[in-house]
Amino acid sequence: MERDRFIETGRVTAPHGIRGDVKVEPWADSPEFLLGFDVFYVDGKPLPVKSARVHGKFVLVSFEGVDTVEKADALRNKTVYIDRADADLPEGKYFVSDLVGMEAVDEKGEKLGTVTDILDLPSGSVAEIKGAREILVPVRPEFVVSADIDNNTLTLRLIEGM
Repeated sequence: MERDRFIETGRVTAPHGIRGDVKVEPWADSPEFLLGFDVFYVDGKPLPVKSARVHGKFVLVSFEGVDTVEKADALRNKTVYIDRADADLPEGKYFVSDLVGMEAVDEKGEKLGTVTDILDLPSGSVAEIKGAREILVPVRPEFVVSADIDNNTLTLRLIEGM
């Protein structure tokens, strides 16, 4: 299955300071994940990163060429993307966007349905699976046996009542 080259990874919420820095709300497991990128993409255009640092649950980013509050404000509410090729995910980690559309099966290989959404709940991410019935499964190691991106299959360990 062809995966998108660019992956949504956050949103610019506001300028920060007077030098053109922006505050980015990260859409990742942790804000630190975004610190590993030299280039972000906004509106299909690359924006080289001069510097980035974690600030609470946000990431403060200074982009090359964005050196005024006005230029930073023009990025407000824009979605920030990364290039998939620039991401080095640890073993057993995957992009949420890769899970949507996967065929979900149980440990015996029986089809459960298709992953239609990943819900971001206070207790953690939950996969919404629609098939003969709709089920919700926490996206946690206790339940996710494997995510085979190449074969588009998510293997799950279900417990009684799921």
